[in-house]
Amino acid sequence: MSAGVIWRRRALALAAVALVLVAGYYLWLRDSSLFAVDQVEVEGATHDRERVTAALEQAADGMTTLHIDDGALREAVAGFPTIATIKADADLPGTLRVTVTERLPVARVSDGGEQLAVAADGLVLPGVEVDPRAQPPIEAGVEAGRVGDEGAEQAAIAGAAPAELRERIDSIAFDPERGGVVVALDGAPELRFGDGSDPSEKWDAVVSVLSNPELGSPAYLDASVPERPVTGG
Repeated sequence: MSAGVIWRRRALALAAVALVLVAGYYLWLRDSSLFAVDQVEVEGATHDRERVTAALEQAADGMTTLHIDDGALREAVAGFPTIATIKADADLPGTLRVTVTERLPVARVSDGGEQLAVAADGLVLPGVEVDPRAQPPIEAGVEAGRVGDEGAEQAAIAGAAPAELRERIDSIAFDPERGGVVVALDGAPELRFGDGSDPSEKWDAVVSVLSNPELGSPAYLDASVPERPVTGG
């Protein structure tokens, strides 16, 4: 066997040993107390912030910033209906930063005489406080923790309503004969939105028309095609 072959084999063996040592060192280092999570910072949570933070702190106990168990963090907040997603990032050496994406309550629905908050995606939020001023009523049934398809269309429209107008909404309904979602807004004509698609664009069209001093007194405003809103008597 030539000297070159012997040296190549030795080099490969040394490389393999080095790789094992590096991997072992990393496995030791990632769970080292040097990088133990000693602080959890939560961003984006507005509902139950203290309880959410406490749940994440408990879940993060024993983790390090080099070894984050995302599944355990998600499981820790699974019982909070307003939390849609979380994203964890490490700030070495010991800070865990968790960014929360929320489902905010935008409407309310009556279910068996009980008022329940509803998110813009149609998910019912049990346990979330209902605010009649900020969460207009929608007409929908509740099944498996969600409102039905027609209710989801209404919730999407409610969720995109500008804050200054949402408190003026008297009711939201779904009427196929009038094109879909119909909003009764105090001091305004009947608002027709069609389905729940492009809700922000439709509200922009509504605001633009309502702010026109030449609007007059139409019976309804149809913004189902936001590029071409239509009023009628």
